[in-house]
Amino acid sequence: MATRDEMARSFGGAAGDYEAGRPGYPADAVRFLLDGLGEHPRVADVGAGTGKLTRTLVDLGADAVAVDPDAGMLRALQTALPGVPAFVGTAEQLPLDDASADALVFGQAWHWVRVAEACAEAGRVLRPGGSLGLIWNLRDESVPWVARMTAIMHPSSAEQMLADEGPEIAAPFTRPETRTFGWRRRMTRQQLFAMVRSRSYIITAEPAERARIESELGGLFDEIGAVDAETVELPYVTKAFRARREAGSEPSVS
Repeated sequence: MATRDEMARSFGGAAGDYEAGRPGYPADAVRFLLDGLGEHPRVADVGAGTGKLTRTLVDLGADAVAVDPDAGMLRALQTALPGVPAFVGTAEQLPLDDASADALVFGQAWHWVRVAEACAEAGRVLRPGGSLGLIWNLRDESVPWVARMTAIMHPSSAEQMLADEGPEIAAPFTRPETRTFGWRRRMTRQQLFAMVRSRSYIITAEPAERARIESELGGLFDEIGAVDAETVELPYVTKAFRARREAGSEPSVS
């Protein structure tokens, strides 16, 4: 089985599936992350991937930059968003100046970071009073066929974390506020499989395990009517967390 770091850096080889299969983010959820920061906040999308969250930031008027550890993912982002500056970097080592951002946001990414180091680095880059925003799109497993899909393809580390205590956030940030947003996305069979193939567990799985997952999911998709060009509604729950950088506090790594 792949290590956590290998899984975290596995996405570049599946950038096409990631772009085709992963959803964007509800505008209301992203507005919550940016609340109180003015009309055109300076926002760094960290772990930006192919730009799913970056697009919504731009649509909402943010002055956005993108950071990701994988150059392959950033190439896909720059194709879609050629006007957004993009930099290779990690949450623990951001290629950004001190106090240069009003917000740092992480879409489907915070569960990969080393929390104390990432919070210290975020504290360096954010102005006092700036925001740390964490957001995840989760499939709504209260729907039986969606729960079956997750069981077949293995729960992700993010899904397990959010089902337990939620994300850990350290100094210099306040206790996070949280909001939940429910919505649905129409998807074809091809898009459903692309979503599955974009997951780190699948990308790094042995061929026999990937074949098992795709075979079992194919049977499930037949049952729910995701055949040929037909679409089904995949229900999502988006969980958003917003914490403020406390004015006058200095970040530290313990």
